[in-house]
Amino acid sequence: MNYTGYTFTITPLQPATEILIAELGELGFESFEETNTGLEAYIQTQDWNEDILDDVFALQSEEFDISYTYQEIEQVNWNLEWEKNFEPIHVDNKVSVIAPFHEKTGMEYEIVIEPKMSFGTGHHETTHLMIKHLLELDLTNKSVLDMGTGTGILAIFAEMKGAHPIDAIDIDEWCFINTEENVEKNNCKHISAYQGDASMLVDQKYDVIIANINRNILLNDMETYNKCLNNGGKLLLSGFYTQDIPFLEERTKDLGLTIQKTYTKNNWVGLQLDK
Repeated sequence: MNYTGYTFTITPLQPATEILIAELGELGFESFEETNTGLEAYIQTQDWNEDILDDVFALQSEEFDISYTYQEIEQVNWNLEWEKNFEPIHVDNKVSVIAPFHEKTGMEYEIVIEPKMSFGTGHHETTHLMIKHLLELDLTNKSVLDMGTGTGILAIFAEMKGAHPIDAIDIDEWCFINTEENVEKNNCKHISAYQGDASMLVDQKYDVIIANINRNILLNDMETYNKCLNNGGKLLLSGFYTQDIPFLEERTKDLGLTIQKTYTKNNWVGLQLDK
């Protein structure tokens, strides 16, 4: 199976990289790796054409300076590539996120996922921050929404901590499929995975809502999350940088939510909001 690989040079790196990943995912790109200068992205050559990037917003925006090159790559061992790029996540010596090819850690909570794409540095920081927030919450019998679930890590951890029922939603078909695989791999019984976005959240109510996405989507969808949050509920947000906090704070005040806890890691932020 042949792939076409793109090397993007991006200035500034964020939020351009996250926006570009989201747009490329919609076009069928399957794997991404963030670099110090931008992004590596790959698509099956059978799904590629020379005009595939013509309507990509990030490439046309005056806010970003993005250049790229591309080439066809033959017979890449993607499993090997994913294994090389996926590092275990450990939180407070209590939670580990590992792949099947990693050694077990014996920690209190051990989440096993099958990585199907490169994760990128941001994923590690934001996942770590959200797990840290969840670790401190009593989730027993709490209803949970994991929005932008990705591989389903946070939904799986919520069930391990006693939450049910749990809805895990992602707009990307690959993420939806991978979440179902990982739910089964971790023997979860209370997680329902869906492909879609915040428009699916009609007349839904949750005790805890997790949204690890990016600043722009969070700002756009926070009102919907707030409507779905039970009184006394918790809204956990990540996927943005410390410099983005004022934008989130302003939106939080508009919605009557209160910031209770803030964790940061390598300039990434995880917020806990209370209703």
